[in-house]
Amino acid sequence: MDAYEILELQGKYLWPNHLLYYTDPLPLDHGEGMYVWDVEGNQYLDFFAGILTTSVGHKHPKVLDAAREQMEKLIHSSTLYPNEKHVRLAEKIADITPGNLQKSYFTNSGTEANENAILLARVVTGHQEVIALRHAYHGRSALAMSLTGQAAWRIGGTHAHGVKHAMAPYCYRCPLKMTYPECGVACAEDVEDVIKTQTSGKIAAVIAEPILGVGGFITPPPEYFGIVAEIAYTYGGLFIADEVQTGFGRTGTYWFGIEHWGVVPDVMTMAKGIANGFPLANTITTAEIADEMKGKGLTISTFGGNPVSCAASLATIEVLEEEANPAHVAEVGDYLHAGLKRLQEKYPMIGDVRGKGLMQGVELVNDRETKEPAADATNYVLEVARSSGLLIGKGGMYGNVLRIAPPLTATKEHVDEALEKLDRTFAIVHEMTW
Repeated sequence: MDAYEILELQGKYLWPNHLLYYTDPLPLDHGEGMYVWDVEGNQYLDFFAGILTTSVGHKHPKVLDAAREQMEKLIHSSTLYPNEKHVRLAEKIADITPGNLQKSYFTNSGTEANENAILLARVVTGHQEVIALRHAYHGRSALAMSLTGQAAWRIGGTHAHGVKHAMAPYCYRCPLKMTYPECGVACAEDVEDVIKTQTSGKIAAVIAEPILGVGGFITPPPEYFGIVAEIAYTYGGLFIADEVQTGFGRTGTYWFGIEHWGVVPDVMTMAKGIANGFPLANTITTAEIADEMKGKGLTISTFGGNPVSCAASLATIEVLEEEANPAHVAEVGDYLHAGLKRLQEKYPMIGDVRGKGLMQGVELVNDRETKEPAADATNYVLEVARSSGLLIGKGGMYGNVLRIAPPLTATKEHVDEALEKLDRTFAIVHEMTW
């Protein structure tokens, strides 16, 4: 089918609240490595990686071979029956996660993984109330939308009982109008204030993304999570790290984002880059915490631990170890960050460049002094970048943050290509808007 036919059927048979990028949505046809092609044959450098999911690039042969081999043996079994790929993957993830995180529960999506983490915390602590962050995003179920700290993503006025939101560690737009480090990381202390004033004083958990993804790649200061984790423990809760976007080396240097802050969470969730596009998610915790679930009721996941997805995940991690380990991501990410900072010096619409590894956010403003969000300019950048053959994402509460996150197999040469396309894009948008 051509683009017109696909979009006609999209409008006729799919819910109208599917979020589609671009004025004229882009039907993709195939991909290979760092590139994708649309149904008209146009090629694009993919610097959004299917929302940070194709961690080793499109159609990686090792991942395809592993999935193909498993499909020829067994495609589905459910969690009622143990299978080798399921337990091998659990063993591998226990090996690369920090501290003594050991026991996993596999599901299908980041939403489910976060639901599972909150369920675990509530059962283990005996408490119900949960602290999340403003600007956060944790998924699209009723509970996950309640954990999310952005009105636009909370469809139907969803609000689950017992969820409260503390300030986001958003240094560029500090809600307290303070400046780091003179602020003393006051945003972290707000977590305790929320517990004291809006809860019973006993919480099940604090849940947070190491870098707030949909929130606009908000990157907390170095002391932040150490303070927050201690607050969680003081009030009887667990600390949950939502690594759905930051996991598997995405932030460079370490396998998981929270390690940059020197904190080992009690529970960690992960999805997206775990299996290079195959549906899979995981909630991992310590053996002691996991064993508290024994005898607390029946649970099953029909598609959890799917042998094909687990095989793809094992192959994905192997490729990451061989071709795109955290050290590689840190090096290429630093190179990308430096290039984006050069563009910031050149174009006044770039207010902030932030992030770690290959998870870089570029916040656009109409005026650097007032920091007025430039949502329209952000949309123009996406459109012009597409016409230049570059795919990037956007996010943030105000729709003004470019989310730049290529497959982790990206090289400096790919970064040079992306920066050249971005330079041309900003030049065009600068002429349109300034």
